Amino acid sequence: MRLLSSASGKVAGSPVHHPVFARFYARVSVNAETRLGMAGVRDRLLAGLSGRVIEIGAGNGLNFAHYPGAVAEVVAIEPEPLLRQLARKAALRAQVPVDVVPGAAEALPVKSEAFDAAVLSLVLCSVRDVARALAEVRRVLRPGGEVRFVEHGRGGGRVMTLTQRALDRTVWPALMGGCHVAREPVAALREAGFELGPVRPLLLPEKGPRLPTSYGVLGVAWRPGEPEAR
Repeated sequence: MRLLSSASGKVAGSPVHHPVFARFYARVSVNAETRLGMAGVRDRLLAGLSGRVIEIGAGNGLNFAHYPGAVAEVVAIEPEPLLRQLARKAALRAQVPVDVVPGAAEALPVKSEAFDAAVLSLVLCSVRDVARALAEVRRVLRPGGEVRFVEHGRGGGRVMTLTQRALDRTVWPALMGGCHVAREPVAALREAGFELGPVRPLLLPEKGPRLPTSYGVLGVAWRPGEPEAR
């Protein structure tokens, strides 16, 4: 539910500034960690990662405490100023090196094939151009590089799906920092050329009420190609 591009139509280089939503998201997400089970979801998302990792849309940095010690470095991209400030504070408490930098998902400010893994955590709902963002993820991963993702999207049956579509066409993106509730992240990853591994549905948060944002997936994908010898 974090915006990575502005609503102005300019993808790369456009400023992102949603102070009201950023404050709301920061408060709700922290509460969800312990009360609604999101900390456990983050543990499962990041377990076993190693090497250099890029996190797209780091928000207020709640993933940072869950990275395992085998991770050599995390480059965390976050365009919203208030969330980026909170993420930098969270980075100081992380057990692995974390560098928080500004940038848009559709134009990542890093070199090609520079990372062993990428993390997508509740972010594809809010990028302006999903296909372009995933093309960037593929660009910055080494051949055979891994994508870890936990995303929400379309689900919950016919009535809920109709509700999600109606919300996306009307008030939801404007109120929630660009978030869309009817996207299909697994289909988008497949269309972007990633090889999908295990994917499991889950409720987000697992212990909360069923809302239009509740229907999530947790999974793994890979950039095609053999890993280079290291």
